[in-house]
Amino acid sequence: MAPTAHTTRTGPKDAAPTPSADLTIAADASALSEQLKAMRERLFPPTATKTLRSFSSGEAAKLIGVSDGYLRQLSLAGEGPQPETGAGGRRFYSLSDINALRLHLSEQALAKGNTAKARGYLPRRDAEAGERMQVISVTNFKGGSGKTTSAVHLAQYLALTGHRVLAIDLDPQASLSALFGYQPELDLTGNDTLYGAIRYDAEQRPLSDVIRQTYFPGLDLVPGNIELQEFEHVTPQALADRQSGREGATGGGPLFFARIQAVLETVETDYDVVVIDCPPQLGYLTLSALCASTSVIVTVHPQMLDIASMNQFLFMTADLLSVVRDAGGTLNFDFLRYLVTRFEPNDGPQAQIVGFMRSLFGERVLTAPMVKSTAVSDAGLTKQTLYEVGRENFTRATYDRAVESMNAVNSEIETLVHAVWNR
Repeated sequence: MAPTAHTTRTGPKDAAPTPSADLTIAADASALSEQLKAMRERLFPPTATKTLRSFSSGEAAKLIGVSDGYLRQLSLAGEGPQPETGAGGRRFYSLSDINALRLHLSEQALAKGNTAKARGYLPRRDAEAGERMQVISVTNFKGGSGKTTSAVHLAQYLALTGHRVLAIDLDPQASLSALFGYQPELDLTGNDTLYGAIRYDAEQRPLSDVIRQTYFPGLDLVPGNIELQEFEHVTPQALADRQSGREGATGGGPLFFARIQAVLETVETDYDVVVIDCPPQLGYLTLSALCASTSVIVTVHPQMLDIASMNQFLFMTADLLSVVRDAGGTLNFDFLRYLVTRFEPNDGPQAQIVGFMRSLFGERVLTAPMVKSTAVSDAGLTKQTLYEVGRENFTRATYDRAVESMNAVNSEIETLVHAVWNR
């Protein structure tokens, strides 16, 4: 007779029974979940939610694109939001204050007929001028390639520079959601990931109902959890139902590869850029994300095993997308770029691999690599990013080096987005 799921094995006569593997794993998951919850409540008391730090006047001026002295003049003249004043008269601005100042300065420039300057202060896309929403998928299926780190820092950078951003966690492991302060098994009750908006049955919800505001002004989130995996399970049945003419409850609406694109179109007026953190596998979710994308970033760790893995990833992606294209999917990317991550400049073999990639792919390899830094991993201990932690929490040289590298990468991607908008 076959053992049931809860059968235990016994060893020697006097040994205690060995628990079934599923019970052991479930117990470990519960214990870890409780500890993560306790850690979150210690880090973000009393409401256990994250908040974004304030920015010094120098940081605020740099983000807006003006001098610190000019920002002081605006404050003394009572123009725009007034900063908080700290010890020694130091001025601090929230990101909401910074965005309000951007809007104020943009309106002033427009009143003087200087459209270019107004757009410099507030770089949001102009839909009337034909600037379409950019959907950027960050993808690879090799673990440790820095995919989620790249996605979250790109989304936050674009929000810090004045864009309206939607971040989508499409990975059932939900690492992106964790960085925004969510603990999926506690904070999401069901049908509140992107799956809720792209599912095939009557429980489908509008994407606008799934989107959540974050503590980061200008940056909204569609969180993820394990229910995203359901899309991989039900899509084959939906395809079979469509083929047999039994569409009924599962086969209606767009084919799987067009479902994310369809729901993003319903919120297009609200955002300039969508950043999707794809799952580390080439399933239906990833293919749907790629078909919805206007641009793709492939993260690459410069090690030979990672390069070999990426080679297989590219072959498989090309094969699957060709099937999607034959079925009517559109695959016209504005740009496709390879991002070198966790790069160690003094590592000779890594430098050789990067040179090898540049000789093969040319400009499709981003000029700026994401440099490996302890600052990124140290910030991650408290579920934060480089843009959330203060410089005072690190050795200044370490922090400055990490932020400079991250800004260089994200600024290059921002420039590509603006080039698509013919700026």
